[in-house]
Amino acid sequence: MAPCRWLMLLYQLPSQPAYLRTKVWRRLQSIGAVPVRGSGYVLPTGDEAREDFHWLVAEIVKGGGEAAVCEARLIDGMADAEIEAQFNAARDEAYAMLIDEARALLEQDAAPAAAVARLRRRFDAQVALDFFAARRREPAERLIRQLEERLAPRAAAQGDDGRDELIGRVWVTRERLFVDRLACAWAVKRFIDPGARFKFVPAQGYRPEPGELRFDMFEGEIGHEGDRCSLEVLVDRAGLGGDAALAAIAEIVHDIDLKDEKFGRPETAGLFQLLKGVCAPDRPDEQRVARAGAIFNDLYDGFARGAA
Repeated sequence: MAPCRWLMLLYQLPSQPAYLRTKVWRRLQSIGAVPVRGSGYVLPTGDEAREDFHWLVAEIVKGGGEAAVCEARLIDGMADAEIEAQFNAARDEAYAMLIDEARALLEQDAAPAAAVARLRRRFDAQVALDFFAARRREPAERLIRQLEERLAPRAAAQGDDGRDELIGRVWVTRERLFVDRLACAWAVKRFIDPGARFKFVPAQGYRPEPGELRFDMFEGEIGHEGDRCSLEVLVDRAGLGGDAALAAIAEIVHDIDLKDEKFGRPETAGLFQLLKGVCAPDRPDEQRVARAGAIFNDLYDGFARGAA
């Protein structure tokens, strides 16, 4: 007998709490599961699917519901091809949105590097759920690749011009560093000038000396621009916008610093709590920079391995 192609999640939720229904639905969307005629949700059989359903069952039971996972084989009334078509339809809908956004960016004279990086990350997230090679995957990837190819020479030029003028400077910012300033200090040391020196000064009344560059402070050369935090501005100024892992960290810092939930990344709350711990009231700024730098390094390395 042929092995079962599908894993099926069967569940029943209580009427309360009301948020549980939305939470379960969102989780099902995030793992790429599709409904089967109102009887349950399925994923192609595999170790990752088993683990995803395992944790979802635990969440449902913890919320007061009932759930079970079973192996399924279609015998009558529905064919495997119909389920495959459902998976492909879900992915094609997502790819269509990416295609529209990519075409809009291609119409711009100079698409923002951060926007292209976000588009690539969203595409990669859909590919991870594209179990049966949906039809619109290839055209979506082709358009995103065109954007990246356009961006490459500009990013290289910006990297030469923008980064050179930032090397060898003394970086000055407000004392008692917190999220945005800590992230900028880390980015300077890791990507721009490993030998950079920093000076932490009162928020008001400081007059810069020759060779100093102020960031995230009043009249600073690098700071908030429009709805962008200082780290986002620094990343663009240094020609680093094509780095997807760094862009992901900039999105997290943006949401913490500006409190607008623009990007809504799941890591935001956790990083915020870690940085609050780093910034103990009696901890000197030099120690804050060192401890936060270790956190940002680990976060960056995790994103760079494909989690962004």
